[in-house]
Amino acid sequence: MIKRCTLLEFFMNLPRRPLLLALALGLSTVGFAHALSPPRPAQVPEEVSNVAWAGDMAAFAKADQVSPPPREGIEFVGSSSIRMWDSLAADFPGKPVFNRGFGGSEVRDSTWYADRIVVPYAPCKVFLYAGDNDLNSGRTPAQVRDDVVAFVARVHRDLPSTTVEYISIKPSPSRAHLLPGIIEANTMIRSALAALPRTGYTDIYTPMLGRDGQPDPSLFREDMLHMTPAGYAIWKKALAPKVSCD
Repeated sequence: MIKRCTLLEFFMNLPRRPLLLALALGLSTVGFAHALSPPRPAQVPEEVSNVAWAGDMAAFAKADQVSPPPREGIEFVGSSSIRMWDSLAADFPGKPVFNRGFGGSEVRDSTWYADRIVVPYAPCKVFLYAGDNDLNSGRTPAQVRDDVVAFVARVHRDLPSTTVEYISIKPSPSRAHLLPGIIEANTMIRSALAALPRTGYTDIYTPMLGRDGQPDPSLFREDMLHMTPAGYAIWKKALAPKVSCD
């Protein structure tokens, strides 16, 4: 007679090293199974997360008329962690960087508006940061992974030679309750991008942890969500080797 076993018993009978690795990354056994599952087919989202982003798009269009970004430059797009990176140009002197971050956007919002804030600029490289707002709004790690893959597909549909670099979800103290989901989403995104051409992944989660392995509050403003210059200094160091069109 074939013995039935629970999902937990199944994973406990797996070779120990892969299981321990998954647990070390903070994944549950269910999360480990999700991490191994393939992404869903990439699709442009059916709607944006917030119609208020239309105002940001209008502001970008107006700014482009006054001082358009350089074509084939290096674009940073995504949520407020990008929008509030005021020292971006100073952090990467001599590099054709420009900022198109907006509000509390989610990954799918950058995909929805790619025809307005990515494609027209034909950047050589796009750095995307988004994901924590997504998880906070109730989207699952697998959905965030699929949304990142959809963003890559959308960019490459019109700009096949553009490289898409994903900046991992940061560990904000105010969202400590989301850390297991953040770890799972980061792991799934990294795995998915490894199989896609002209993509990259940068881990900023790990260097933003304190010696106790918890989010370092000294890197964040009073709201414990948005970063201080010290937090951006970590991003600068992690991303500097990639901020080029080579």
